[in-house]
Amino acid sequence: MKAVLCKELGLADKLAIEEVADPTPAPGHVVVDVKAAGLNFPDTLIIQGKYQVQPDLPFTPGGEGAGTISAVGEGVSHLKVGDKVIFMCQTGAFAEKVAVPAITAIPMPDGLSFEMAAGITLTYGTSYHALKQRAELKAGETVLVLGAAGGVGIATVELAKAIGAKVIAAASTDDKLAFCKASGADELINYSTEDLKARLKEITGGKGVDVIYDPVGGEYTEAAFRNMAPGGRLLVIGFAAGDIPKVPINLCLLKQASLVGVFWGAWASKNPSEQMQNMKEILGMVADGSVRASVNDVFPMSEVEQAYACLTERRAKGKVVLTP
Repeated sequence: MKAVLCKELGLADKLAIEEVADPTPAPGHVVVDVKAAGLNFPDTLIIQGKYQVQPDLPFTPGGEGAGTISAVGEGVSHLKVGDKVIFMCQTGAFAEKVAVPAITAIPMPDGLSFEMAAGITLTYGTSYHALKQRAELKAGETVLVLGAAGGVGIATVELAKAIGAKVIAAASTDDKLAFCKASGADELINYSTEDLKARLKEITGGKGVDVIYDPVGGEYTEAAFRNMAPGGRLLVIGFAAGDIPKVPINLCLLKQASLVGVFWGAWASKNPSEQMQNMKEILGMVADGSVRASVNDVFPMSEVEQAYACLTERRAKGKVVLTP
């Protein structure tokens, strides 16, 4: 089979596509013929050696996807050859086949394309965990989403609306904001041309926002945090801007607010039953149409470098997906 290989750490131009041996299923595992795989921000870090968990070289990146089961390992009874599934894995999804623990493979709902299914697990899993378990978001609260047109950003816009929150989407271009509006955002801020702090004060009437979802970091974090409502929660998701912000800690006291870290992967591995329940709820929202699972940027595996560039250059609107 063909697979994307990271043989030396660096940017996506260091990746290679080579023939490797087909995987075989260990006990408790299944082999999936990959039809589509989701590209996420951690995938840009792991090939540079900058992620929290680092595999040995060489490795195939990719942590989620969708496809059809082609082999079943000993002890697996709830899945069979031919089943369409959504899967998670630490690495290996950017290949024509991948072996994954059967417990991480979820039957794919009817009516969902492989491309849409491939983009659900990490982005919607992260965002739903952040809103549900970490922020304990309630209907009627206000959520600010930074980097709102990206994969986790647009997932948060959709999920927060489904929960019943008012959503303020912040992004860097009017085109991205139009995408956010079509996905349900109530208010829009272009932080390339508008003052984020001033616009938040205007939109909220000085009351501030209850929850900030921040996968961006950099200069926008503090400006947003200064518009936090009493009892608000700043969800620390990641640092797509490249800079880790240094927020004055006295703001937590003055705002009676909380800094809340979100490391979905670690939580999901330690709480598999809760994660599976989250996924069932997410797929239920997809089924009833309250969540769209938007995919706008699909690349063949042969264009893996271009796919990475779409993500790192912040051109993506929704999910970036690779198809073998």
